[in-house]
Amino acid sequence: MKTIYFRALVMIFVTPSLAQTTVVLDSIPEIQLEEVKLAGLRVDEDQPFAFSNVDEEDLVSRNLGQDLPILLNYLPGVVTTSDAGAGIGYTGIRVRGSDATRVNVTINGIPYNDSESQGVYWVNMPDFASSVSSLQIQRGVGTSTNGSGAFGASINLLTEEVSPMAYAEIANTVGSFNSLKHTLKFSTGLLNDHFELSGRLSKITSDGYVERASSDLKSYFLQAAFQDENTLIKALAFGGHEITYQSWFGLDANTLKTNRRYNPAGEIYDNNGNLEGHYDNQVDNYRQDHYQFHWNQKIDAYTSLSLGLNYTYGRGYYEEYKDLWFEQNINFSSDNNFSYLGLQSINIGGTTIDTTENIIQKWLDNDYYVATFSLNKQKGNTEWNLGALYSSYVGDHFGALIFADYPSGVQPGHRFYENQGDKKEGNVYAKVNHRFNDRISGYLDLQYRSISFTAKGNLKGPAPINVNENYGFFNPKAGLVYTLNPQNKFYISFARAHREPSRSDFENGNPQPEELNDYELGWRFNTEKAILGLNFYWMDYTNQLALTGALDDVGSPIRQNVGESSRMGIELEGTIALGSRWIWQPNMTLSRNRNHDFYFQRDGVLTALGDTHLSFSPSIVAGNRIAFQPSPHWEMVLLTKYVGEQYMGNIDSNRSKLEDYTVSDFNIYHRICPQSLFQEINISLLINNLFGTQYVSNGYFYTFDDDYSVPGVVTTFEGTGYYPQALTNFLLGVSFRF
Repeated sequence: MKTIYFRALVMIFVTPSLAQTTVVLDSIPEIQLEEVKLAGLRVDEDQPFAFSNVDEEDLVSRNLGQDLPILLNYLPGVVTTSDAGAGIGYTGIRVRGSDATRVNVTINGIPYNDSESQGVYWVNMPDFASSVSSLQIQRGVGTSTNGSGAFGASINLLTEEVSPMAYAEIANTVGSFNSLKHTLKFSTGLLNDHFELSGRLSKITSDGYVERASSDLKSYFLQAAFQDENTLIKALAFGGHEITYQSWFGLDANTLKTNRRYNPAGEIYDNNGNLEGHYDNQVDNYRQDHYQFHWNQKIDAYTSLSLGLNYTYGRGYYEEYKDLWFEQNINFSSDNNFSYLGLQSINIGGTTIDTTENIIQKWLDNDYYVATFSLNKQKGNTEWNLGALYSSYVGDHFGALIFADYPSGVQPGHRFYENQGDKKEGNVYAKVNHRFNDRISGYLDLQYRSISFTAKGNLKGPAPINVNENYGFFNPKAGLVYTLNPQNKFYISFARAHREPSRSDFENGNPQPEELNDYELGWRFNTEKAILGLNFYWMDYTNQLALTGALDDVGSPIRQNVGESSRMGIELEGTIALGSRWIWQPNMTLSRNRNHDFYFQRDGVLTALGDTHLSFSPSIVAGNRIAFQPSPHWEMVLLTKYVGEQYMGNIDSNRSKLEDYTVSDFNIYHRICPQSLFQEINISLLINNLFGTQYVSNGYFYTFDDDYSVPGVVTTFEGTGYYPQALTNFLLGVSFRF
């Protein structure tokens, strides 16, 4: 029992598999049907990549309502953010300094990244961790996957496995900031040894740490499955509906010092600039539904295939009050102009009216279709995988005028811009993993991606958008693994990746596709009492679309091609048993992240800055997990994260620095197994930011040139914003399984 529990505990930060496996040449492999669909996408310790595995047991003690990125915060090289400050609502994740648009996410092998923006919006799938059976994070390029290329990491999620036994589970959480989570799960177990129906309903609400940064989140998950000895068929429907009050505006430095919980969203001013209040419906309101079908089939003892089909339907808007005084005197925008709103000027009593207070909704209505196929064979010393994907995305973007002081004769709902994006992708790959002898194995992975993207119509402004681009990318990967003895493995690999620009990249300039060559060298050490990993990486970029630090009008980061750049680092991690009751799991990433020969135009003069720091790329990221298990049913864990200082821009401005921070969480978990009524009762207490550290995990930095104040003189100004995180707060959860 102790061995089983130890292995469950140590999975979170372990790069290699915990099980010591001896490969018997020419043996018949055991094909697990649940894993067939992932056979070509996930890797193990006999492949030359850096990765971490997380299973359901690793998530359960801290799965109390916070988004999945927050649950992964203590993994190597990971930095997480939360707009509302407490991990509920809009959250983000960076790996090796790469933002969410570069982190490839798949669910059962189906791409989840938004096809146009390439972002990952976890808020659209609240409480999804409750339906995840396992996940794997591959750092760097990793193995070929479905969807856009992984430039910092890939996250592969596998949803609920078929449960052989029937159960029902009720879970509830209460916490700081009026946070509540209610989850109902069930499974019929296997009916007639072949059929299962399972599902989940969830509701999460929170006021947020930041003022008015409220969240009202609902989600569902439904699965019907058929299985026999050689076949597994699943039909899934899952999705969510989020209504969050906007909290993506951040705070200036002075407000951060005086009122770090203040939220400027929805400010309403009088004609003299006096703050009168806040608009109460300044919200983001979005629904997303996913429908998946998976057929996994054993052909014979060596061969299996997988077919996946997906349809995703997303629709929603964000609503904003556009205050006339603020936009004209503080924001200096044209969002209140009739020309921006597509209105005709009007004349009242001889006075021409061409500006107005207004309320607008900016909509996205999109459809996403995906088909995937993979064929996997493992016989003797060789395992190979063939895979393919085809996807089609159509997104309608439009703005609706809901209210205006002077509507210029149009009805509410008047569309002041409208455009459509259309993206199609084809992807094929072939992978071979061959064991030459009992010490050396080789890996070869060849992938080709073809992308077509068009966007046509009018943007807000109004401004035209006309994009018609086609890309073809060849992405080879190769590596070797050397097994010195059962305790020591060494690996080396090379991987190339390309990424196409996102829609917002086209809106903000004339972007070029980016290219990455990723070199990895690692060592894995595995004994009964200690598991250690050491990984060196060098990531060489051409035309990297790096974050500038600035944000667009919906709080999304703006990127630009930065020419030549690189990331070089060392990742260390371990799991060490300190006696029979203590487990220590440290990790640390030391890195050097640079733009090479970077130029910046300041005060109208183009200046060579030489090598500068890449934005949002701290040189030190460390995590630590110390777990104490006084009995098999009790666990107490202290988790600590250190993130070094980082620049929010690429020009090494001192003003753009985010200070380093150290934050600790404390988790107590107790499992009760009564003899009647309940199968088990789980109680979990999570104290976030145990020591009340005042820290900022994210922010923005921008520059603007003033050529108006002094005629003929250009002056460059800098601005910053910050997203403060919550002080000490708690979540207390209890679940009952029948």
